[in-house]
Amino acid sequence: MALDGIVTRAIVHELQSFIGARIGKIYQPSTHDLIFILRGSGGGGKLLLSANPTYPRVHLTDRNSINPAEAPMFCMLMRKHCEGGTIESISQVGLERIIHIQVRTRDELGDVSAKKIIIELMGRHSNIILTDLATGTIIDGIHHVTPTISSYRNVMPGIAYIEPPQQHKLNPLVIGQEAFISLAAAAEQDALTAGSGEEQEPEEMIEGELADLLKSLEEPKADGSGGPAPSADPIQWIVHAFSGISPLIAGEIVRQSGVTGPASAADSAGSTSVVSPESDEHWTEEMTSLWRSFDKVLAPVRVDSFSPMSGANAKGKPVFSAIALTLEDEHVKHYSSISACLEDYYGDKAERDTVKQRVSDLIRFLSNERSKNVKKLANLQKDLDEAQDADQFRIWGELLFASLHAVSKGDKQATLVNYYDEDQAEITIPLDPLLTPSDNAQRYFKKYNKYKNSLLVINEQLLKTHEEIAYMETLLQQLAHASLNDIEEIRDELVGQGYLRDRSKKGKKKKKATRPTLQVFTSSEGVEIYVGKNNLQNEYVTNRLTSANDTWLHTKDIPGSHVVIRSESFGDATLEEAAQLAAYFSQAKQSSSVPVDCTLIRHVRKPSGAKPGFVIYDHQKTLFVTPDEERIKSLPNTLKN
Repeated sequence: MALDGIVTRAIVHELQSFIGARIGKIYQPSTHDLIFILRGSGGGGKLLLSANPTYPRVHLTDRNSINPAEAPMFCMLMRKHCEGGTIESISQVGLERIIHIQVRTRDELGDVSAKKIIIELMGRHSNIILTDLATGTIIDGIHHVTPTISSYRNVMPGIAYIEPPQQHKLNPLVIGQEAFISLAAAAEQDALTAGSGEEQEPEEMIEGELADLLKSLEEPKADGSGGPAPSADPIQWIVHAFSGISPLIAGEIVRQSGVTGPASAADSAGSTSVVSPESDEHWTEEMTSLWRSFDKVLAPVRVDSFSPMSGANAKGKPVFSAIALTLEDEHVKHYSSISACLEDYYGDKAERDTVKQRVSDLIRFLSNERSKNVKKLANLQKDLDEAQDADQFRIWGELLFASLHAVSKGDKQATLVNYYDEDQAEITIPLDPLLTPSDNAQRYFKKYNKYKNSLLVINEQLLKTHEEIAYMETLLQQLAHASLNDIEEIRDELVGQGYLRDRSKKGKKKKKATRPTLQVFTSSEGVEIYVGKNNLQNEYVTNRLTSANDTWLHTKDIPGSHVVIRSESFGDATLEEAAQLAAYFSQAKQSSSVPVDCTLIRHVRKPSGAKPGFVIYDHQKTLFVTPDEERIKSLPNTLKN
């Protein structure tokens, strides 16, 4: 993963300025994340601790998040033990992805108490654990690890904290050239010996369960052995031998060293080109070159001088680093702090992943409903085409009544003069031979009345079906931009409209929020721009929050958000930015020259009985804009309730 020990060191170094700061408030916006509001003499900050299994991280953040109405149990426990406490130290365990935050606080009796918050940033095993500093006992963890999950260690309240398994790697920041080359030679020789198939000593030729037991008791040596040979795969050898170095940094070291052979390529894994280091001058030269590059790349890390950056690697995959990399990507970004780098890199990735999991059932339901209505529309159109012939049946009936004397029972058709035609041309009318001429005429009048009446119903159904399709498309568009809070509002809307059943327990009524939480942007001119992300928010923004002379914007004939400029006086820059927001939060997000209508709120109204979020408007003018994501992200924004 990109977040390695070096990035962790950069984070810890940046957070040193908060030693002595007080923890003001603690929130838990999601299952895996905690937010600490820090206050200190040097200024405050918002610290994110995330044990997300896909995106674990720790950094300062400016991102706004919606907190649940009722704080989760772990959040309540953290508030009890840490809120109001003072941060005494923030440290890293070696060069591992483990951070310790020591907090001094007072317990219920007013006595001084010390706690340690342990953040383990280890992929799917990531965790945030609160322990008592004096005893080392776990108070609780954001994720519990039971004996059924791990036999090595458990994370449960009341038991002693055990560190994650040691990897027995060397610290790359304290090794010198001689030790580095000796280590490489030992690893090369070890790989050479392993590949030569030398006979094992008798005591090593033990098989079965006893061999497995002995192997588990044998502690690995911190000498870089047991991995690939440096000559065959220097990238993997560096990762295997040294702690805190990711394949990304190891690849940079090898790239700068100019080491030749299969190892210099990114796809060198699996190479078996192993040489004998004692007799190979070329090997010694390459290892010396590798050391120089190793020393050069890690020199800034030793003195805590970091240059955070992000970009794309040779395969086009986005990467980030706490130190400078030589990327071929022309869109490389540089940051003033590692927190800014992580904030930009991760963005809302974690939330978007959670949203995708939560909305899959809604998207499936809405897509099925849309498909059903599209089929219904085709059938209604077919019925409409048939009903258009209603006048023809009336004419046939009247002509038959006027010519009963010329038609006999048993005739299969009647050829009569069409008095409704200007040229008095003859017309052939199909007959049912089993019916009398009068009954045939009556049959055509019945058909006429049936189709005449059905035209009204068909047109009404066509209108409703078009509305249903537009409604489903609007909700699908809203789900594409939805936050976790927006999803629940959309789900509640579908329950309220009768599309879904209420999944909440019987007798347990949900507290309905009097006002939705809205995303509010501030234009470059300092004017507030409100954006509705679902129909509940759209209706609140358009019908309840605004004044008659506020400006309302929406994409023309395209599902999208209601956007309102809450001011009577603003410049072209604010109007253009509001149009950008309307286009960006719409189905036409990826399009160019998107038409956006704007008018005053007084000209916007909701028809009686219309679907949620549906309005009609007039006196509009149309702007054409191309959504610019970077520009949208640069606008200051906040969440308001």
